[in-house]
Amino acid sequence: QVQLVESGGGLVQAGGSLRLSCVASGIIFSIYNMAWYRQAPGKQRELVAAINSGGSTNYVDSVKGRFTISRDNAKNMVYLQMNSLRPEDTAVYYCAASYYGVDDGMDYWGKGTLVTVSE
Repeated sequence: QVQLVESGGGLVQAGGSLRLSCVASGIIFSIYNMAWYRQAPGKQRELVAAINSGGSTNYVDSVKGRFTISRDNAKNMVYLQMNSLRPEDTAVYYCAASYYGVDDGMDYWGKGTLVTVSE
């Protein structure tokens, strides 16, 4: 059974930092492309950052220079370091895994972790 479990969300003031973590089980983690998505209240879910099996990364424009995605294949973990947080970053953040690539859709999803950024 595949599981993706996120942690690290919480309440932070604007300008602060948080580090999200996601541990995967039930998959050969190293060959999967991993991503973080978020969904704010009343908005569609959006791709925030992705890292492929080779370690290449990409980000949505609104987080470039502030967020960093990384992975540790030995620990089956993917991380999202979030700095200079803004109130508009408030959302539920989801970890997701894709075998073929983010553009081809995600195969597995976590349940999400809530990030709230106050003014």
